[in-house]
Amino acid sequence: MKEIGNEAMAGNGRNEETSQPGHERVSVVTVSYNSGRHLKAFLDSLQTGLDGIQDFEVVIADNASSDDSVAIALSHPVRPRVVSVGRNSGYAGGINAAVATVGKDSTLLVLNPDVRLLPGAARLLINRLVDPTVGVAVPKILDEDGRLTHSLRREPSLKTAWTDAVLGGGKLGAWIGTGEKISDPARYTADGFADWAEGSALAISARARKLVGAWDESFFLYSEEVDYMRRVRAVGLSIAYVSGAEIIHIGGESGTNPFLSALLTRNRVQYYRRHHGFLLSAMFQLAVVLGEGVRTGKGPTHWAALWAGLSAQ
Repeated sequence: MKEIGNEAMAGNGRNEETSQPGHERVSVVTVSYNSGRHLKAFLDSLQTGLDGIQDFEVVIADNASSDDSVAIALSHPVRPRVVSVGRNSGYAGGINAAVATVGKDSTLLVLNPDVRLLPGAARLLINRLVDPTVGVAVPKILDEDGRLTHSLRREPSLKTAWTDAVLGGGKLGAWIGTGEKISDPARYTADGFADWAEGSALAISARARKLVGAWDESFFLYSEEVDYMRRVRAVGLSIAYVSGAEIIHIGGESGTNPFLSALLTRNRVQYYRRHHGFLLSAMFQLAVVLGEGVRTGKGPTHWAALWAGLSAQ
């Protein structure tokens, strides 16, 4: 692993007085893997998205991209610092590689490269972390057309798995309110809390970093944020939703890419199994398999997810 190029841009240079709101060091971290088509717009959005942040750096961990991701990053006016991982280490591995190069007292803003920060979003998230009981702050997420994304989640359980298997996350499931995804629009109109949230944009306090430690790299992609936020809650800190902080997330390919759909499903099962006994895990896996099995007519991603669910160990 090595660093390439730029000294990261900072609003007022390094500031060691991180105890006062407004004076914390913020390290913006993203992981790129052939992300060239997104990086410029992502970095462009930081110039207003970080409004109000006095002291920041931008660090990109590049997972051995074969496209022009590194060149785009190094030529951008935001002047991110690029950490070359040297291999595709996955999302958690990339985050760990980037975080290893920042100060231990930095507040983290972990963002996917296909995210666009709307003006002032970062400041609102960082402000929420002033509360010492909050370990992670998450924003309101919109899609490219400005529509709300249901990004808040409940901890995976037999109740959530069987609700999603039988009802498929539709309107009835949202009305009952027992699925993994929180689909009630009212939950997104005001600040609140959740067990975890989609990991495309997370502000993480320095205190949470010290208590929780590194991200679990055994989750190559998917479920790593579920695991991380479970550990945040385990040390007595909460996951706070900030309704006024808005981002746009272009979105991944798990719904259209069979390989990614399989990986997501396998990691769901493996995550649950780590925290529960054989019988409960078998019932959870059965729910996942049933849910994918009844939807195989919708395309190859569900077939891939079905086989992944059946073979997960």
